[in-house]
Amino acid sequence: MTSLFNKIKEVTELDGIAGYEHTVRDFLRQKMTPFVDSVETDGLGGIFGIKNSQATDAPRIMVAAHMDEVGFMVSEIKSDGTIRVVPIGGWNPLVISSQRFTLYTRSGQAIPLISGSVPPHLLRGAGSTPSLPQVSDIIFDGGFTDKKEAEAFGITPGDIIVPASETILTANQKNIISKAWDNRYGVLMVTELLENLKDAKLSNTLIAGANVQEEVGLRGAHVSTTKFDPELFFAVDCSPAGDVYGDQGKVGDGTLIRFYDPGHIMLKDMRDFLLDTAESAGIKYQYYTGKGGTDAGAAHLKNGGIPSTTIGVCARYIHSHQTLYAMDDFLEAQAYLQAIVKGLDRSTVNTIKGY
Repeated sequence: MTSLFNKIKEVTELDGIAGYEHTVRDFLRQKMTPFVDSVETDGLGGIFGIKNSQATDAPRIMVAAHMDEVGFMVSEIKSDGTIRVVPIGGWNPLVISSQRFTLYTRSGQAIPLISGSVPPHLLRGAGSTPSLPQVSDIIFDGGFTDKKEAEAFGITPGDIIVPASETILTANQKNIISKAWDNRYGVLMVTELLENLKDAKLSNTLIAGANVQEEVGLRGAHVSTTKFDPELFFAVDCSPAGDVYGDQGKVGDGTLIRFYDPGHIMLKDMRDFLLDTAESAGIKYQYYTGKGGTDAGAAHLKNGGIPSTTIGVCARYIHSHQTLYAMDDFLEAQAYLQAIVKGLDRSTVNTIKGY
């Protein structure tokens, strides 16, 4: 598990929000290149390794993570040197205040910030009670004297702000706490898949990599599926665990069979294939109803229709500085994804497509 923890630490401590995925893209290019026949990018910055098949009429299979994590972008520098932001991706305003962040200037300089909060002392005697803030009202503070000093450090509107968080093990050594498991989980899933399949003779042409800008509306998946034209699409993405709230998604109970979310309903023949594969391979899985979407929601509507699904795990407290998740769930999901890819020959793909 030490090796897996080190890999997770490396990928989750990378910084990159929608539109600024370059650090994660460079990581993927380096990791994928030795194990594929070619590496290609799309016009928005999605990156995919292509592993060709020698099989006759091999189906084209896409496995896609997304590179971006949630963060913020500078919208305004106030006269007192503090900063206001717009969210990039979904945030619960209650988890933003009193946290550390890193701002990246145009030149790449890393500037430490904290998000402001109102101390209880300043509420006493004023008849005030804390209320849910608007993200646009939250103060981001780098300790600058005024706007001129902040600008002297190269800060401008449009600079990105990313949570500052160290990846650590829990006391029982089973779970990890970090930022960005949504969706560096998927990024690591792709690199581990390609490395494990490096000597495999597949019955399909595998297109495996990661999209951009998923957290702001599944944008990259529209582009990549149009460019690469797969017959089946498998998103690899992390979902919120509801176990501590009495809901679906339990950390440690294996990979997810995500049969429904607001943007995607799993097709019958895809569901049959997924369940048959999980049971044959002895995969530990749990059923999951999604309340948000993944890139499968965009991909399945492209190019005349692409049967799609999500191969995922769940994690507690996602879209925050501190997410908690199980290493065993990653291992189950990885074994599952390998079994899926190995099982997709022309006949199986035709069955899933309903031919």
